Amino acid sequence: MKSFKMLLVAALGALSLSSCGYNDMVSKQENVEAQWGQVENVYQRRADLIPNIVSTVKGYAEHESSTLTAVIDARSKATSINIDASNLNEQTLAQFQKAQSELSGALSRLMAVKEAYPDLKANENFLNLQNQLEQTENGITAERNKFNEVARDYNTYIRKFPNNIIASIFSFETKPYFKAEEGSEKAPKVQF
Repeated sequence: MKSFKMLLVAALGALSLSSCGYNDMVSKQENVEAQWGQVENVYQRRADLIPNIVSTVKGYAEHESSTLTAVIDARSKATSINIDASNLNEQTLAQFQKAQSELSGALSRLMAVKEAYPDLKANENFLNLQNQLEQTENGITAERNKFNEVARDYNTYIRKFPNNIIASIFSFETKPYFKAEEGSEKAPKVQF
């Protein structure tokens, strides 16, 4: 009889947790973590393209070694930062975003090198890699936007009353958002 009562209390407790939003919080947290995986996938795709781009440019622009080295170093730094989606916070996301921004800057300098080498601009392999990189950059933007959407949905849900009480009890914490790069709010000056 005593074990039956304990089982009944446990069952009622489980039912009350499912109706209080706990299960929805878990689902939304999983969505955030899954979307973070997608963000990492597109950044990895970019990192995987870089060695091919570097070797193609290297064949045409041997004396651009400082640019090539900067790209390789930035890629190494960006791929060395691994973030566990369940422990995602403002600081770790900022660190990740900074390394990825440095890689983006190095890649832009590398892509600018093509202007000085007409043969490189006409190289079919380089053009294909450049196109793949452009598509990957667009994918990065799309996945970052989706991440921000699912993070906003999760954050809003756990901050609403009475969900905020359950979230506090079970240590559900808000997730950070991707932010625009510093200085991007200023329009670039174009001079002719």
